[in-house]
Amino acid sequence: MTRGRTNGHGRKGRRAATAAAGLLALAALATGCEVERVGAAQPTAPATRTPPRPTDDADPGSTPKGPAATPSRTPDARPSPRPSTLMAVGDRSERVRELQARLRQIGHFGRSPTGYYGTTTIASVRSFQDKRGLPRTGRTDTVTWERLLAMTRRPTAGELDTPAPGKEAVKPDARCAEGRVLCVDKNSRTLSWMIDGHVVSSMDVRFGSQYTPTREGTFSVYWKSRHHVSTLYGSPMPYAMFFSGGQAVHYSPDFAARGYDGASHGCVNVRDEGKIASLFGQVRNGDKVVIHR
Repeated sequence: MTRGRTNGHGRKGRRAATAAAGLLALAALATGCEVERVGAAQPTAPATRTPPRPTDDADPGSTPKGPAATPSRTPDARPSPRPSTLMAVGDRSERVRELQARLRQIGHFGRSPTGYYGTTTIASVRSFQDKRGLPRTGRTDTVTWERLLAMTRRPTAGELDTPAPGKEAVKPDARCAEGRVLCVDKNSRTLSWMIDGHVVSSMDVRFGSQYTPTREGTFSVYWKSRHHVSTLYGSPMPYAMFFSGGQAVHYSPDFAARGYDGASHGCVNVRDEGKIASLFGQVRNGDKVVIHR
């Protein structure tokens, strides 16, 4: 009996020990292993326990060098320097006279050059700047001057010092002195519409290149075509007045846009559309055309 009780007590002891061991194992899981599994399943650890991770190309604790740091390493872009002013109100010089003569060539200055930069010159420069998409300052800066040079030619002595009122002007070619004549001067690059020796109107013109020169001599208008298009080149020739084969006096939008930085295929190009439109309405078939130097 004593032995049986001892065995009974032993079994009870072992069961108690086993239960205690199980409780200890559960306690261990609850305090360590279970936290590790939960942490592994979560994509982000609590912010209070995990410090921010630096970028791959930065040392811990330093400023990241990725895209966010680019502005601090790149110097600020400096603005382009402003165009410098060459001529402005109050100036008086031969350069101002040249400016006025060049503006007059393209219809932005309606008076004889004076060499003085006054209110008329300011308005003329603003008109030129506005048409070319430049700031309308009225001052002649480097950009305005370079654009004007590209569109005009060097003024002649007569353009720089035009005759004063009452002073005798240069006589035209003798062939232009009588009748109705389109008198074209290759030296001054001008076309004068003359009737009985009197100049009715004049305008800037340009001519063909050395490979397609404009013919010189005395001709007559034999055909007028208001909306003509070249059959050879496909280019528009508004207000065309033909005088020699395929050569004609006509308006040129290219001349209006590019100035003398270009040439025709032999025709006499007119820059001012308003002037040639008026001329087209006055000229008749049979009127004389004189092209000379």
